[in-house]
Amino acid sequence: MAQPRILILGAPGAGKGTQSARITEEFGVDHITTGDALRNNKEMDISDMDTEYDTPGEYMDQGELVPDEVVNAIVDEALSQANGFVLDGYPRNLEQAEELEDMTDLDVVLYLDVDEEELVHRLTGRRMDPETGDIYHLEYNPPTDPEVEDRLVQRDDDTEETVRERLSVFQENTEPVIEHYEAQGDLERIDGERAPDDVWEDVKSTIESAA
Repeated sequence: MAQPRILILGAPGAGKGTQSARITEEFGVDHITTGDALRNNKEMDISDMDTEYDTPGEYMDQGELVPDEVVNAIVDEALSQANGFVLDGYPRNLEQAEELEDMTDLDVVLYLDVDEEELVHRLTGRRMDPETGDIYHLEYNPPTDPEVEDRLVQRDDDTEETVRERLSVFQENTEPVIEHYEAQGDLERIDGERAPDDVWEDVKSTIESAA
């Protein structure tokens, strides 16, 4: 079997990172995220584009959003170097979905479907140990050490107000992407509300059937 080319979609908190790690291990493909691709190509020469800076790193150093056309070029570069992949965090909008069609042929598009209230519950329950940076969850993955439990903090990203705003932005931008793949008959909906092992069984069999 050729190495599969997989796109994984899902809101923040849907479990994309967990499932992508298992896909990488099981199928021997690269896990490509836009964040990693940007960090790995900070020095890429984009001077031929009509952009403010000559490298993606300059946008990042200034704390500015990297323009879509630059992100597209970086993702294209990362995909061209990969022998099979699971792409996570791209496309974020319909224009990027159309760009992606020019870059590669996908074998399967997975969508981890999780209800908004469950996503809010998952994300607002996250806590960080400021001494180690380790992430816990008050319900699903609490620390066993009472000392660690006492020093846990909630990150600003994980407050309910911020979480609902992130989910709203995701829905506004990415819902058209989901509808796009659904209209093409390419979208495989996975019930992401179950335990990670149960979700994985579904993800694995869906990839094996499609690839």
